[in-house]
Amino acid sequence: MTSSGTAGRDAGLQPERTRLAWRRTTLACSVTAVLALRTALRGSGSPVEVLGAAVIVLIWLAFLGVAHVRMRQLAATRPPGLAPRSALAAVACTVALSVFAVAVIF
Repeated sequence: MTSSGTAGRDAGLQPERTRLAWRRTTLACSVTAVLALRTALRGSGSPVEVLGAAVIVLIWLAFLGVAHVRMRQLAATRPPGLAPRSALAAVACTVALSVFAVAVIF
């Protein structure tokens, strides 16, 4: 074993598994957004429903942006850790998308 510690570390398949987890989460958010949009747009077309649909799309796009950046980072030979700001953004988008989806359904 070398004395450099993590300099020669082989990440193995961990970055690939993490990238796949991000893809699954993105797919789940996409399905939630599509179902919420479908429900919102099949309604009466009131301004509240249209505004809710617009907010859902914006939250979904924000999550896609965070996920895309993270998946590109994971393609590196030695991927960096997830920044706290990115983690907070991903959690906020996921929670907000869930809340708005439930609000549109009810």
